[in-house]
Amino acid sequence: MHHVMFDIDGTLVESYELDSECFINAVKDVTGIGIDSNWSKYQHVTDSGILSEIIGLNNISNAQEVHDEVKKVFIKQLGQSIKENAFHQVQGASSFVSLLNSMSNVMVSFATGGWYESAVLKLKSAGIDFSQMPFASSNDHISRIEIMKIAAARANAGKSSSCTYFGDGSWDKEACQQLGFNFVLVGNKLEHKPSFRDFKSTNEILACIGL
Repeated sequence: MHHVMFDIDGTLVESYELDSECFINAVKDVTGIGIDSNWSKYQHVTDSGILSEIIGLNNISNAQEVHDEVKKVFIKQLGQSIKENAFHQVQGASSFVSLLNSMSNVMVSFATGGWYESAVLKLKSAGIDFSQMPFASSNDHISRIEIMKIAAARANAGKSSSCTYFGDGSWDKEACQQLGFNFVLVGNKLEHKPSFRDFKSTNEILACIGL
């Protein structure tokens, strides 16, 4: 049994830049603070993790209230952006996820550093079916590694012989190294093999999973 786990932004959905822009704007709108968009500088590269670090570094007292308000504003801005311009899926993403989900020897899950509400907006906009598939997000934990562990638990991945994670960032690769997951890079943000620009090379990608 194989377990295949997916990141979302930049991996399944071409949403990385707009997602970052909306997040930065939401933090600025609520707190007045301009933030560094080099996400690799943060301890936890997740929405909750980055925001918690920003709140802590700036000694903001009403932390939970600010956290909730930033999240609310961010999701509102993201939703408005999607109304104006729908997100596109990374080519072949929907078909590839559906193919894996149809296989009796594969379990599919999602583990994103984004909040669940925004992840749903993005997947729906891009036409990617995630119904009935285990899902973990920044709603569950500030740590990407813990989010991935939660997704694996929800997928009942103890039954699987391996886990392959598809992601696009250095933080994805680092988390996989710590967890012992097979990492497949989508895009070209870093040097890594195996890597694919999209999901069109179905047979080659399946081989990387061991299928």
